[in-house]
Amino acid sequence: MQAEGKMNECRSLRCVDEQLSPEERARYARHLMLPEMGEEGQKKLKKSSVMVIGAGGLGSPTLLYLAAAGVGRIGIIDDDRVDITNLQRQVIHATAAVGSLKVESAANRIRELNPEIEVVEHNIRLDVNNALQLLTGWDVVIDGTDNFPTRYTINDACEILGIHWVFGSIHRFEGQVSVFNHNGGPNYRDLFPTAPPPELAPNCAEAGVLGVLPGIVGSIQAAEAIKLLLSLGESLSGQLMVIDAKTMRTRSLQFDKVPERGAITEMSEQLVMAACESQEDRQEPPVGQVLEITPAEFVERRSKGWNPFLLDVRRENEETIVSLPGTDLRIDHIAIPARWEELPTDCDLVVYCRVGNRSNAVARWLGQSGWDRSRVWNMIGGIHLWADQVDSAIPKY
Repeated sequence: MQAEGKMNECRSLRCVDEQLSPEERARYARHLMLPEMGEEGQKKLKKSSVMVIGAGGLGSPTLLYLAAAGVGRIGIIDDDRVDITNLQRQVIHATAAVGSLKVESAANRIRELNPEIEVVEHNIRLDVNNALQLLTGWDVVIDGTDNFPTRYTINDACEILGIHWVFGSIHRFEGQVSVFNHNGGPNYRDLFPTAPPPELAPNCAEAGVLGVLPGIVGSIQAAEAIKLLLSLGESLSGQLMVIDAKTMRTRSLQFDKVPERGAITEMSEQLVMAACESQEDRQEPPVGQVLEITPAEFVERRSKGWNPFLLDVRRENEETIVSLPGTDLRIDHIAIPARWEELPTDCDLVVYCRVGNRSNAVARWLGQSGWDRSRVWNMIGGIHLWADQVDSAIPKY
Protein backbone atom coordinates (compact mmCIF):
# COMPACT_ATOMS: atom_id res chain seq x y z
CA MET A 1 0.00 0.00 0.00
CA GLN A 2 1.02 3.65 -0.47
CA ALA A 3 1.28 4.26 3.28
CA GLU A 4 3.39 1.14 3.82
CA GLY A 5 5.71 2.22 1.01
CA LYS A 6 6.12 5.61 2.62
CA MET A 7 6.96 4.00 5.97
CA ASN A 8 9.62 1.77 4.42
CA GLU A 9 11.07 4.72 2.50
CA CYS A 10 11.26 6.81 5.66
CA ARG A 11 13.07 4.06 7.54
CA SER A 12 15.55 3.52 4.75
CA LEU A 13 16.60 7.17 4.92
CA ARG A 14 17.61 6.92 8.58
CA CYS A 15 20.96 5.60 9.67
CA VAL A 16 20.03 3.55 12.72
CA ASP A 17 22.00 0.78 14.34
CA GLU A 18 19.70 -2.20 13.87
CA GLN A 19 21.04 -4.01 16.90
CA LEU A 20 19.87 -3.33 20.43
CA SER A 21 22.56 -2.31 22.88
CA PRO A 22 22.80 -4.01 26.30
CA GLU A 23 21.32 -0.87 27.84
CA GLU A 24 18.39 -0.99 25.42
CA ARG A 25 17.81 -4.66 26.12
CA ALA A 26 17.54 -3.85 29.81
CA ARG A 27 15.33 -0.80 29.23
CA TYR A 28 12.88 -2.66 26.98
CA ALA A 29 13.01 -6.03 28.76
CA ARG A 30 9.23 -6.16 29.29
CA HIS A 31 8.66 -5.56 25.57
CA LEU A 32 11.15 -8.26 24.63
CA MET A 33 9.13 -10.75 26.69
CA LEU A 34 6.01 -10.16 24.59
CA PRO A 35 5.69 -12.84 21.88
CA GLU A 36 3.91 -10.33 19.62
CA MET A 37 6.82 -7.91 19.85
CA GLY A 38 10.11 -9.46 20.91
CA GLU A 39 13.43 -8.19 19.66
CA GLU A 40 12.29 -7.70 16.07
CA GLY A 41 9.39 -5.55 17.16
CA GLN A 42 11.59 -3.44 19.38
CA LYS A 43 14.04 -2.90 16.55
CA LYS A 44 11.14 -1.79 14.35
CA LEU A 45 10.21 0.82 16.93
CA LYS A 46 13.82 1.96 17.10
CA LYS A 47 13.79 2.60 13.34
CA SER A 48 10.37 4.26 13.36
CA SER A 49 9.35 7.90 13.50
CA VAL A 50 6.23 9.63 14.85
CA MET A 51 5.29 13.29 14.56
CA VAL A 52 3.11 14.62 17.38
CA ILE A 53 1.24 17.85 16.65
CA GLY A 54 0.66 19.63 19.94
CA ALA A 55 2.59 19.28 23.20
CA GLY A 56 -0.43 19.92 25.41
CA GLY A 57 -2.95 17.68 27.14
CA LEU A 58 -3.04 14.93 24.52
CA GLY A 59 0.55 15.37 23.42
CA SER A 60 1.91 14.96 26.96
CA PRO A 61 1.05 11.29 27.57
CA THR A 62 1.50 10.45 23.89
CA LEU A 63 5.05 11.81 23.81
CA LEU A 64 6.00 10.21 27.12
CA TYR A 65 4.76 6.75 26.19
CA LEU A 66 6.24 6.84 22.68
CA ALA A 67 9.60 7.78 24.16
CA ALA A 68 9.34 5.15 26.88
CA ALA A 69 8.41 2.52 24.28
CA GLY A 70 11.54 3.26 22.25
CA VAL A 71 10.19 4.96 19.13
CA GLY A 72 13.51 6.10 17.69
CA ARG A 73 12.59 9.49 16.26
CA ILE A 74 9.89 11.74 17.70
CA GLY A 75 8.85 15.09 16.30
CA ILE A 76 6.97 17.84 18.14
CA ILE A 77 5.08 20.73 16.57
CA ASP A 78 3.79 23.47 18.88
CA ASP A 79 4.09 27.26 18.94
CA ASP A 80 2.82 27.81 22.49
CA ARG A 81 4.49 28.44 25.84
CA VAL A 82 3.84 26.64 29.11
CA ASP A 83 1.24 28.37 31.27
CA ILE A 84 0.36 27.62 34.89
CA THR A 85 -3.16 26.65 33.78
CA ASN A 86 -1.70 23.90 31.58
CA LEU A 87 -0.24 21.93 34.48
CA GLN A 88 -3.61 20.51 35.57
CA ARG A 89 -3.47 18.12 32.60
CA GLN A 90 -0.28 18.65 30.54
CA VAL A 91 1.88 16.34 32.62
CA ILE A 92 4.98 16.47 30.44
CA HIS A 93 5.64 20.00 31.71
CA ALA A 94 6.85 20.97 35.18
CA THR A 95 6.15 24.08 37.22
CA ALA A 96 9.70 25.24 36.57
CA ALA A 97 8.91 25.22 32.82
CA VAL A 98 6.16 27.86 33.06
CA GLY A 99 6.94 30.55 30.50
CA SER A 100 9.21 28.35 28.39
CA LEU A 101 8.46 27.00 24.91
CA LYS A 102 6.39 23.84 25.04
CA VAL A 103 8.53 22.11 22.41
CA GLU A 104 11.65 22.74 24.50
CA SER A 105 10.02 21.67 27.74
CA ALA A 106 8.63 18.50 26.16
CA ALA A 107 11.90 17.67 24.40
CA ASN A 108 13.88 18.08 27.63
CA ARG A 109 11.52 15.73 29.47
CA ILE A 110 11.73 13.14 26.69
CA ARG A 111 15.53 13.21 26.80
CA GLU A 112 15.44 12.79 30.58
CA LEU A 113 13.14 9.80 30.20
CA ASN A 114 14.98 8.16 27.31
CA PRO A 115 18.27 9.64 26.07
CA GLU A 116 18.31 7.12 23.20
CA ILE A 117 15.50 8.99 21.43
CA GLU A 118 16.08 11.55 18.68
CA VAL A 119 13.78 14.54 19.21
CA VAL A 120 12.93 17.01 16.45
CA GLU A 121 11.46 20.32 17.63
CA HIS A 122 9.33 22.68 15.56
CA ASN A 123 8.32 25.82 17.43
CA ILE A 124 5.69 26.71 14.84
CA ARG A 125 1.96 26.37 14.23
CA LEU A 126 1.05 23.83 11.58
CA ASP A 127 -1.03 25.29 8.75
CA VAL A 128 -1.65 24.94 5.01
CA ASN A 129 1.59 26.79 4.27
CA ASN A 130 3.92 24.35 6.03
CA ALA A 131 2.00 21.09 6.57
CA LEU A 132 3.46 19.12 3.67
CA GLN A 133 6.99 20.19 4.51
CA LEU A 134 6.66 19.41 8.22
CA LEU A 135 4.93 16.03 7.85
CA THR A 136 6.94 14.61 4.95
CA GLY A 137 9.10 11.65 5.97
CA TRP A 138 7.26 10.54 9.13
CA ASP A 139 5.81 7.07 9.60
CA VAL A 140 2.80 8.08 11.73
CA VAL A 141 1.28 11.43 12.69
CA ILE A 142 -0.58 11.95 15.98
CA ASP A 143 -3.05 14.79 16.40
CA GLY A 144 -2.94 16.53 19.77
CA THR A 145 -4.66 19.72 18.60
CA ASP A 146 -7.96 21.30 19.63
CA ASN A 147 -9.36 22.97 16.52
CA PHE A 148 -11.09 21.99 13.28
CA PRO A 149 -8.90 23.81 10.72
CA THR A 150 -5.71 22.12 11.91
CA ARG A 151 -7.37 18.69 11.90
CA TYR A 152 -8.55 19.13 8.32
CA THR A 153 -5.07 20.30 7.38
CA ILE A 154 -3.53 17.23 9.05
CA ASN A 155 -6.02 14.99 7.28
CA ASP A 156 -5.37 16.41 3.82
CA ALA A 157 -1.60 16.50 4.22
CA CYS A 158 -1.53 12.88 5.40
CA GLU A 159 -3.79 11.87 2.53
CA ILE A 160 -1.47 13.52 0.01
CA LEU A 161 1.64 12.03 1.65
CA GLY A 162 0.16 8.60 2.31
CA ILE A 163 0.71 8.67 6.09
CA HIS A 164 -1.45 7.10 8.80
CA TRP A 165 -2.62 9.51 11.49
CA VAL A 166 -4.16 9.01 14.91
CA PHE A 167 -6.92 11.39 15.95
CA GLY A 168 -7.85 12.34 19.50
CA SER A 169 -10.14 14.93 21.04
CA ILE A 170 -11.36 15.82 24.52
CA HIS A 171 -14.32 17.83 25.81
CA ARG A 172 -15.13 18.12 29.52
CA PHE A 173 -15.61 14.42 30.46
CA GLU A 174 -15.67 12.85 26.99
CA GLY A 175 -12.84 11.69 24.75
CA GLN A 176 -12.68 10.39 21.20
CA VAL A 177 -10.02 8.39 19.36
CA SER A 178 -9.78 7.08 15.80
CA VAL A 179 -7.25 6.19 13.10
CA PHE A 180 -7.43 7.74 9.64
CA ASN A 181 -5.85 7.06 6.24
CA HIS A 182 -4.95 3.49 7.20
CA ASN A 183 -4.47 1.20 4.18
CA GLY A 184 -7.12 2.92 2.10
CA GLY A 185 -9.52 3.31 5.02
CA PRO A 186 -11.70 6.34 5.79
CA ASN A 187 -10.40 9.80 6.64
CA TYR A 188 -11.41 12.61 8.96
CA ARG A 189 -13.53 14.17 6.21
CA ASP A 190 -15.50 10.93 5.91
CA LEU A 191 -16.39 11.14 9.60
CA PHE A 192 -16.77 14.93 9.76
CA PRO A 193 -17.55 16.22 6.23
CA THR A 194 -18.18 19.76 7.47
CA ALA A 195 -17.47 21.67 10.64
CA PRO A 196 -18.56 24.87 12.29
CA PRO A 197 -16.10 27.76 12.23
CA PRO A 198 -13.05 27.13 14.42
CA GLU A 199 -14.21 29.76 16.90
CA LEU A 200 -17.32 27.69 17.64
CA ALA A 201 -15.31 24.63 18.59
CA PRO A 202 -15.05 24.46 22.39
CA ASN A 203 -11.59 24.39 23.89
CA CYS A 204 -10.39 23.67 27.39
CA ALA A 205 -10.37 27.36 28.33
CA GLU A 206 -14.04 27.78 27.39
CA ALA A 207 -15.51 24.39 28.24
CA GLY A 208 -13.14 22.97 30.86
CA VAL A 209 -11.81 19.42 30.94
CA LEU A 210 -11.25 16.73 33.54
CA GLY A 211 -7.50 16.74 34.06
CA VAL A 212 -6.96 12.99 33.75
CA LEU A 213 -9.02 12.64 30.55
CA PRO A 214 -6.21 13.72 28.18
CA GLY A 215 -4.03 11.12 29.87
CA ILE A 216 -6.52 8.38 29.02
CA VAL A 217 -7.07 9.52 25.44
CA GLY A 218 -3.41 10.31 24.75
CA SER A 219 -2.31 6.91 26.05
CA ILE A 220 -4.75 5.22 23.67
CA GLN A 221 -3.39 7.34 20.82
CA ALA A 222 0.14 6.19 21.67
CA ALA A 223 -1.04 2.57 21.74
CA GLU A 224 -2.67 2.95 18.32
CA ALA A 225 0.51 4.49 16.90
CA ILE A 226 2.67 1.65 18.23
CA LYS A 227 0.25 -0.91 16.78
CA LEU A 228 0.47 0.81 13.39
CA LEU A 229 4.27 0.85 13.49
CA LEU A 230 4.36 -2.87 14.32
CA SER A 231 1.40 -3.91 12.12
CA LEU A 232 0.03 -5.39 15.34
CA GLY A 233 -3.57 -6.14 16.28
CA GLU A 234 -6.62 -4.29 14.97
CA SER A 235 -6.55 -0.51 14.61
CA LEU A 236 -9.40 1.93 15.18
CA SER A 237 -9.63 2.62 11.44
CA GLY A 238 -13.31 3.05 10.57
CA GLN A 239 -14.21 3.26 14.26
CA LEU A 240 -14.67 6.25 16.54
CA MET A 241 -13.97 5.19 20.11
CA VAL A 242 -15.92 7.37 22.55
CA ILE A 243 -14.92 7.42 26.22
CA ASP A 244 -17.19 8.74 28.98
CA ALA A 245 -15.04 9.43 32.04
CA LYS A 246 -18.11 9.94 34.25
CA THR A 247 -19.30 6.37 33.81
CA MET A 248 -16.06 4.82 32.51
CA ARG A 249 -18.07 3.35 29.67
CA THR A 250 -16.81 3.25 26.10
CA ARG A 251 -18.66 2.81 22.85
CA SER A 252 -17.55 2.43 19.26
CA LEU A 253 -19.21 4.19 16.34
CA GLN A 254 -18.62 2.66 12.91
CA PHE A 255 -18.11 4.84 9.83
CA ASP A 256 -17.12 4.20 6.24
CA LYS A 257 -15.33 5.99 3.46
CA VAL A 258 -17.61 8.31 1.51
CA PRO A 259 -17.42 7.24 -2.16
CA GLU A 260 -18.51 10.66 -3.41
CA ARG A 261 -15.67 12.47 -1.65
CA GLY A 262 -12.76 13.13 -3.98
CA ALA A 263 -9.26 12.26 -2.87
CA ILE A 264 -8.09 15.83 -3.39
CA THR A 265 -10.32 18.34 -1.65
CA GLU A 266 -10.28 22.11 -1.88
CA MET A 267 -8.08 22.28 1.21
CA SER A 268 -5.76 19.67 -0.28
CA GLU A 269 -5.36 21.92 -3.30
CA GLN A 270 -4.45 24.78 -0.94
CA LEU A 271 -1.79 22.58 0.64
CA VAL A 272 -0.27 21.76 -2.72
CA MET A 273 -0.35 25.41 -3.77
CA ALA A 274 1.23 26.47 -0.48
CA ALA A 275 4.02 23.97 -0.95
CA CYS A 276 4.80 25.54 -4.34
CA GLU A 277 4.67 29.15 -3.21
CA SER A 278 7.16 31.02 -1.05
CA GLN A 279 6.06 32.02 2.43
CA GLU A 280 6.84 35.66 1.62
CA ASP A 281 4.56 35.74 -1.42
CA ARG A 282 1.57 34.06 0.22
CA GLN A 283 -1.08 36.15 2.01
CA GLU A 284 -3.80 34.80 4.24
CA PRO A 285 -7.36 35.77 3.31
CA PRO A 286 -8.81 38.59 5.42
CA VAL A 287 -10.91 37.60 8.40
CA GLY A 288 -14.61 38.26 7.93
CA GLN A 289 -15.77 41.43 9.65
CA VAL A 290 -18.86 41.79 11.82
CA LEU A 291 -20.73 44.83 13.09
CA GLU A 292 -19.91 45.75 16.68
CA ILE A 293 -21.86 47.61 19.30
CA THR A 294 -20.93 48.51 22.88
CA PRO A 295 -23.39 47.95 25.72
CA ALA A 296 -23.78 51.73 26.15
CA GLU A 297 -24.58 52.18 22.46
CA PHE A 298 -27.01 49.27 22.60
CA VAL A 299 -28.94 50.77 25.53
CA GLU A 300 -29.02 54.21 23.92
CA ARG A 301 -30.35 52.93 20.62
CA ARG A 302 -32.91 50.72 22.31
CA SER A 303 -34.16 53.70 24.35
CA LYS A 304 -34.94 55.41 21.04
CA GLY A 305 -37.17 52.58 19.84
CA TRP A 306 -34.73 50.08 18.37
CA ASN A 307 -35.96 46.55 19.10
CA PRO A 308 -33.36 43.94 18.05
CA PHE A 309 -33.46 40.25 18.91
CA LEU A 310 -31.03 39.79 21.83
CA LEU A 311 -29.25 36.43 21.79
CA ASP A 312 -27.21 35.06 24.71
CA VAL A 313 -24.67 32.42 23.57
CA ARG A 314 -23.30 31.47 26.99
CA ARG A 315 -23.75 28.13 28.71
CA GLU A 316 -26.74 27.28 30.89
CA ASN A 317 -24.80 27.53 34.16
CA GLU A 318 -23.70 31.06 33.22
CA GLU A 319 -27.30 32.08 32.62
CA THR A 320 -28.09 31.24 36.24
CA ILE A 321 -25.51 33.82 37.33
CA VAL A 322 -26.89 36.74 35.35
CA SER A 323 -28.64 37.62 32.08
CA LEU A 324 -28.94 40.98 30.39
CA PRO A 325 -32.37 42.61 30.50
CA GLY A 326 -34.43 41.98 27.40
CA THR A 327 -32.68 38.76 26.41
CA ASP A 328 -34.88 36.87 23.94
CA LEU A 329 -33.12 33.52 23.80
CA ARG A 330 -30.06 31.66 25.09
CA ILE A 331 -28.32 29.02 23.00
CA ASP A 332 -24.88 27.63 23.85
CA HIS A 333 -22.53 29.00 21.20
CA ILE A 334 -21.41 25.52 20.10
CA ALA A 335 -25.07 24.56 19.48
CA ILE A 336 -25.82 27.47 17.13
CA PRO A 337 -25.13 25.50 13.89
CA ALA A 338 -27.66 22.86 15.01
CA ARG A 339 -30.32 25.32 16.28
CA TRP A 340 -30.05 28.16 13.78
CA GLU A 341 -33.72 27.72 12.77
CA GLU A 342 -34.76 29.15 16.15
CA LEU A 343 -33.26 32.52 15.22
CA PRO A 344 -35.16 35.20 13.26
CA THR A 345 -33.84 36.30 9.88
CA ASP A 346 -36.18 39.24 9.37
CA CYS A 347 -34.99 41.59 12.11
CA ASP A 348 -31.81 43.00 13.67
CA LEU A 349 -29.94 40.59 15.92
CA VAL A 350 -27.44 41.33 18.70
CA VAL A 351 -25.29 38.55 20.15
CA TYR A 352 -23.62 38.68 23.56
CA CYS A 353 -21.61 36.48 25.94
CA ARG A 354 -19.35 37.01 28.95
CA VAL A 355 -16.59 39.10 27.33
CA GLY A 356 -17.43 39.10 23.61
CA ASN A 357 -15.30 36.31 22.12
CA ARG A 358 -17.96 33.64 21.69
CA SER A 359 -20.52 36.18 20.52
CA ASN A 360 -18.06 37.43 17.90
CA ALA A 361 -17.67 33.90 16.58
CA VAL A 362 -21.42 33.40 16.40
CA ALA A 363 -21.95 36.75 14.68
CA ARG A 364 -19.33 35.81 12.09
CA TRP A 365 -20.95 32.42 11.53
CA LEU A 366 -24.39 33.98 11.07
CA GLY A 367 -22.96 36.45 8.56
CA GLN A 368 -21.46 33.55 6.61
CA SER A 369 -24.63 31.44 6.76
CA GLY A 370 -27.27 33.57 5.12
CA TRP A 371 -28.06 36.27 7.66
CA ASP A 372 -27.90 39.87 6.44
CA ARG A 373 -24.50 41.06 7.66
CA SER A 374 -25.86 44.57 8.04
CA ARG A 375 -28.35 43.34 10.66
CA VAL A 376 -26.11 41.22 12.92
CA TRP A 377 -24.10 42.82 15.75
CA ASN A 378 -21.59 41.49 18.24
CA MET A 379 -21.85 43.17 21.63
CA ILE A 380 -18.18 43.81 22.33
CA GLY A 381 -17.06 43.34 25.92
CA GLY A 382 -20.19 41.37 26.75
CA ILE A 383 -21.45 41.27 30.31
CA HIS A 384 -18.15 42.58 31.70
CA LEU A 385 -18.33 45.79 29.67
CA TRP A 386 -22.06 46.08 30.44
CA ALA A 387 -21.13 46.16 34.13
CA ASP A 388 -18.62 48.93 33.41
CA GLN A 389 -20.77 51.05 31.10
CA VAL A 390 -24.40 50.40 32.05
CA ASP A 391 -25.00 48.75 35.40
CA SER A 392 -22.29 48.16 38.00
CA ALA A 393 -24.65 45.80 39.88
CA ILE A 394 -24.24 43.27 37.08
CA PRO A 395 -21.78 40.67 38.42
CA LYS A 396 -18.54 39.95 36.61
CA TYR A 397 -17.55 36.31 36.84
